[in-house]
Amino acid sequence: MKIVVIGTRGIPGILGGVETHCEELYPRIAAAGHDVTIIRRTPYIAENNRIREYKGVKLIDVYAPRRKSIEAVTHTFLAIMKARKLHPDVLHVHAIGPALLVPLARLLGLRVVMTNHGPDYDREKWGFLAKTVLKAGEWAGTRFSNRVIVISNTIADILKNKYGRTDSKLIFNGVNIPDKPSSRQWLIKWGINDDEKYIMAMGRFVKEKGFHTLIEAYKRSGLSATHRLVIAGDSDHEDAYSLSLKKLAADENVVLTGFIKGEPLAQLLTNASLFVIPSSHEGLPIALLEAMSYNIDVIASDIPANRIAQLDSKRDFFHTGDVAGLADAMKRKVKEGCDRREYDLSPYNWDEIAGQTVDVYNSVL
Repeated sequence: MKIVVIGTRGIPGILGGVETHCEELYPRIAAAGHDVTIIRRTPYIAENNRIREYKGVKLIDVYAPRRKSIEAVTHTFLAIMKARKLHPDVLHVHAIGPALLVPLARLLGLRVVMTNHGPDYDREKWGFLAKTVLKAGEWAGTRFSNRVIVISNTIADILKNKYGRTDSKLIFNGVNIPDKPSSRQWLIKWGINDDEKYIMAMGRFVKEKGFHTLIEAYKRSGLSATHRLVIAGDSDHEDAYSLSLKKLAADENVVLTGFIKGEPLAQLLTNASLFVIPSSHEGLPIALLEAMSYNIDVIASDIPANRIAQLDSKRDFFHTGDVAGLADAMKRKVKEGCDRREYDLSPYNWDEIAGQTVDVYNSVL
């Protein structure tokens, strides 16, 4: 089967939940004998990443303007034109922004699967016009895609209640069970001593990730005497919010590692005492699943996407945006010892997810 993928910034090693999803999923589908091509956005391709193949997945770079208001739709139009020339059996579109052009793909004769990663119009960074376009993308992708994949029951309910689409296929995001490194060399590089404990978070520096809430809660908690706060991530597009967040972090002696993957991230997760996800918006957060795969105790905002079955509804959540509530939750967890935990992550197996995705492709054909 020949599959072309659009809607992602690209792989490998590119910041973002959709990007991590694609980096894990498509090499597995390619290894099963399928012809997979991912069309990447040029602004995110570093000089050392200008490659034509990654783990059996073909990579094609197509122009995108580096302006968040028009980047996705411009690139998606060009990517669909490119995909048509490749004559795929299935075009897989990720996220509701790019899904705005699903009707065009269908008019061009392409069979389309769309994965809805969540209602992106709820993100605080978008203005009225952008939110309107994203809602139109959700409608267009839901209405015109041959099949729709959702990554959570919450998203399935949205599509059912708003558009009457009841045949969406629930396929979770996944997580790998890691080998935990013994080295702490990256921690030392960031100024974290061998015996120093820390609380961590990770994600893009956008308002809906709630890192400002986390830093304020950390300041209020008084935990700086015993625990550092470490945030892994950065911004795609530097703006007033990301600059203010970095200043706030510097003022509170918070460690910012930048965007990291691989060994540096593994060392950070292996040695963390507590993981916090303070987001006001998520689809199904891979960052949370990754933290759980390292057996870290967690605190999560109480948005529906974070309320997965493996977490304790009474102990593991705080009310979204509540600085005092998060401060109290962190103090309670630290007092209790932040013990290592065993989570049942069997529903989030990437190999199973790859097989389920191919089943959706076959249903389209």
